[in-house]
Amino acid sequence: MTRVLVVEDDPEIGRLLRRNLTELGHVVTVATEGGAGLALAVTDEPQVVLLDLGLPDIGGQRVLEMLRGVSSVPVIIITAQDDDVSVVRALDAGADDFLTKPFGTEQLAARMRAVLRRTEPGQRPTQEVRIGELLIEPAARTVLMADNPVDLSRKEYDLLWVLATRLGEVVTKRELLAEVWQLPFGGGDRTVDVHLSWLRRKLGETAAEPRYLQTVRGVGVRLVDPGTEH
Repeated sequence: MTRVLVVEDDPEIGRLLRRNLTELGHVVTVATEGGAGLALAVTDEPQVVLLDLGLPDIGGQRVLEMLRGVSSVPVIIITAQDDDVSVVRALDAGADDFLTKPFGTEQLAARMRAVLRRTEPGQRPTQEVRIGELLIEPAARTVLMADNPVDLSRKEYDLLWVLATRLGEVVTKRELLAEVWQLPFGGGDRTVDVHLSWLRRKLGETAAEPRYLQTVRGVGVRLVDPGTEH
C-alpha cells in the first residue's frame, strides 16, 4: 500500500486516477491546484506524487521546484506536454519520471514501483568513488572536484553516477535513457546530450577537450580517469 498524492486540475482525470490506484490497494489524495498540492505534500507525507504541469494557480514546474525545497518525495510528471523542452526542464528540476497523457494504469503502476525501488534507503549505494580529482559520495549525493563542491542537478548526478559505476566502459544513450530517465525505448537522445553538455561544463571541460567524459561517436560516452589515459 502506497500513499499517493495526485495534483491534477482535470476533475475527471483525478477521479479516474483515484479509482484505478485505489483498486490496486493504494491510498490516494487528489488536489486540483498547485498550492493545495504543496500543502498536502507536507502534511500528508505521500510516498509518490503524480504532478500535472498545467495547473491553474501555480504552474507544475514551479510546484516541483518549491516541493524540492522541502521534500525528496519521488515525483512523476503526468502531462499532455510532450515537447522535449518541458520534459527536460521538469526532469532537471527534480522530477523522477514522466508520463505523457493518455497512459494506462499498468504503465503508471510500473513507473511508481520503479521510482519507489530507486528511492528506498536500502537501495542507495554508500561507498564513495574517487576518479582522479573527482570524488562522488553517493550516501549524500554530493560531488567534489579537487575538494571543491560541484553543484549538480538530480539528473546530472544520476547520469554521472551511472557512468562512474561503469568506469571506462562505453555506455550507450539508450542505456542512459533506461537507467537515468527510465525510457527504455529511446527517443530522447537530445535529453542525454543536453545533460551531458551541462555535466561537462560543471566538471570544467568541453566536448572538444574532454578530461573525464569521452564521447565515442555513434556509440555513447564513457567516464575515464584522466590520470590513466595516454
